[in-house]
Amino acid sequence: MFRIWKPTETLIDRLRCIQVFIEVARTGSFSSAARHLGMSRASVTKHVARLEDLLGARLLNRTTKQVGLTEAGLTALDNGQLLLERYDAIETDVLESIRTPRGIVRIGTPPAFGAHHLVPLIAQFTAHHPDIQVMLALDVGDANLVAQGLDLSVRIVASMNDASYIAQHLAKAPQLMVASPDYLKAQGTPTRLAELADHNCLVHLIKAPTSIWRFTGPDGPASIRVRGSISSDFGEALMHAALDGQGISVHPYYMVSPYLQEGRLVAVLPDFEPDAHDIFVIYSSRQRLPERVRRFLSFLRDWARTPPQWSTPPTAPAAAASRHSPMLNSPQTTLRRPHVRRPLRSTEP
Repeated sequence: MFRIWKPTETLIDRLRCIQVFIEVARTGSFSSAARHLGMSRASVTKHVARLEDLLGARLLNRTTKQVGLTEAGLTALDNGQLLLERYDAIETDVLESIRTPRGIVRIGTPPAFGAHHLVPLIAQFTAHHPDIQVMLALDVGDANLVAQGLDLSVRIVASMNDASYIAQHLAKAPQLMVASPDYLKAQGTPTRLAELADHNCLVHLIKAPTSIWRFTGPDGPASIRVRGSISSDFGEALMHAALDGQGISVHPYYMVSPYLQEGRLVAVLPDFEPDAHDIFVIYSSRQRLPERVRRFLSFLRDWARTPPQWSTPPTAPAAAASRHSPMLNSPQTTLRRPHVRRPLRSTEP
């Protein structure tokens, strides 16, 4: 027989009825059960009657002197005890997952930052928290944390405007315009911003969807529309194209600093700094964060208190030609492509 639950009745109400019934069965008395549970005898009777009504069976044989279990009552007692024990186990597990630092922290990250900088940090973190595992997932800035089951995500953006998440600033991510020595030897080194129009510029489709590169130069903000043989929404691909001598590209310093030190890349027009980005860690809510997630957030905040070397714009010797050239008449001039020589060496990737 199927019973219809009352719309106002919750699962907790049903569990409470089972708990009261089990206490009556254990003590053999409505009055004793009422005392142990801190309820009135009438309320105990009402809960047991409601459970019998829900199950469609008499659970207790009542006499003036004692209370005994029916056959259905014995079945209800055994299964009810298992149900309450399971509920207690769930409650304990959930509380421990919130308070005890163990389990999996799921983190979204841009690919290059994750591979080169987040992985070493994770190694340090897990060395101190061996019961915590970290799962990295690709996030180029559009992941839905809730839908994808992410606890946190690292966002590297010019500005954090998404109010649906809580964002904590970690570090600056200055950018640099770079090219390989081979490319500059073959195509020439630009000495003025306008000369970028004559070069093969490797465009990041997310950072510069309209192919406009923006800078802060000696005279203030400046911008120029560029083009090239390769464009991508994957910064690592563009960096390797630059390393292969394919053209000039713009990257966060944290990506290119090793190659600058090795001499495989060199700064182009160092007096013109591309717009810097900021590194944030975002999450959905401060409430009910598992302890493992809180620990990792705290670890990231501690790491960010000592800015990494790549979070400070590199100090490069000023290019005299770029500093003194009269290329900008206004601090916000957009330089357009002159109709001059175009054929450049373009190698297949």
